[in-house]
Amino acid sequence: MPRMSEELCQKTLDDVARYGSEVQAAHAAGVSRATIQSRVRAAKAYGFAAKVEHRDSPAQLKDQIKRLTAELKHAGQQSSDLETIKGIIGGIVGRVETLNPVNWLLTPRNKESAPGVPTLFLSDFHWGEVVVASQINGVNRYNLAIARDRLRVTVESAIHLLKILSPKMEYPGIVVPLGGDLISGNIHDELTATNEINSMPTVLDLYGELVPAIKTLAAAFGRVFLPCVSGNHGRDTPKIWNKDRHATSFDWLICKFLAKHFEADKRITFFIPDGPDAYYRIYGHRYLLSHGDQFRGGDGLIGCLGPIVRGDHKKRSRNAQIDMEYDTMIIGHWHSYIHHGRVIVNGSLKGYDEYAYNNNFGFEVPQQALWITHPKYGITFRMPVYVDRVRSVPKTAWVSVGAERLAA
Repeated sequence: MPRMSEELCQKTLDDVARYGSEVQAAHAAGVSRATIQSRVRAAKAYGFAAKVEHRDSPAQLKDQIKRLTAELKHAGQQSSDLETIKGIIGGIVGRVETLNPVNWLLTPRNKESAPGVPTLFLSDFHWGEVVVASQINGVNRYNLAIARDRLRVTVESAIHLLKILSPKMEYPGIVVPLGGDLISGNIHDELTATNEINSMPTVLDLYGELVPAIKTLAAAFGRVFLPCVSGNHGRDTPKIWNKDRHATSFDWLICKFLAKHFEADKRITFFIPDGPDAYYRIYGHRYLLSHGDQFRGGDGLIGCLGPIVRGDHKKRSRNAQIDMEYDTMIIGHWHSYIHHGRVIVNGSLKGYDEYAYNNNFGFEVPQQALWITHPKYGITFRMPVYVDRVRSVPKTAWVSVGAERLAA
């Protein structure tokens, strides 16, 4: 190429130095980057060198300010997130440690011979579902009329059993956890097709039965504490949400309706957390209430015990890391009454159904868990509440071929 003028050689190198790159220099000169690169090679070959220092253009400075501002904001957001997380954890721990919904749960006021605080665990009603007896060999049936009667029997039987234990009813109150799956819901096509009524009418029907049930318990025991969590059947989403689980559940809505109804009644206290777990104490005994749908697995040999024990282990490990240890986890979901020191699993109001029968699950009569927490000895008396008025079920006769001939 023809020799460049000395002025152009110097200007090219100075522009590249001034703007910080060949691209910016080309943009400022109105030529291509290839042209600037050729000029730079030629100028250096002729022995020229830049005489100015690098200086950011206004556009570069704006870009740099924007980039640094974004980095600062990101760093600040990370710090803010960490502080928020710490605050949330600290707040939860603080609420758990200071949660004092009813003083009678924390400080024993009755004489030492009093039995303690009873807990009637209510869960897995599956209100609105229909179980057809002929489809499960006649071992159970369920519909709205039966559900209403079983809930009344549950309350009546719990009061009766606790009167046997303490004829003078020396209880400071009763704890009634609502453990989820209160309604059947439309989460499966077969439920949508066979439920007796739809979800919203079911909510109203169950609400109309729970209000008098709670009033009856308050009249019998003086005070009622109701911790509440949502189940997996009452949701209005195809799958359970991890975010806003409570706000997508009819279980949560029912509990909120009940709390609103009883807000002026000082005998009755509700605890409805936004998350899937509820933490509360009876005297020094720490309970974690959860529905139990977070646990998966099981087989025909050990049934639901395997996933429940593994799930309890995981929860204890997680909670130990955030200073929220508990003594006993209480769950529903599995429709199998299991009671030992670390875990209490509730039965169901619905009882045996087509799903359990077709999958060859073990038979269990419909029942709900009832136990006593003593201020000195912890969990003592354990009494399952059978919810049918007539428990005996006549056995279905086997179909016999040639019975008369064999008898002869």
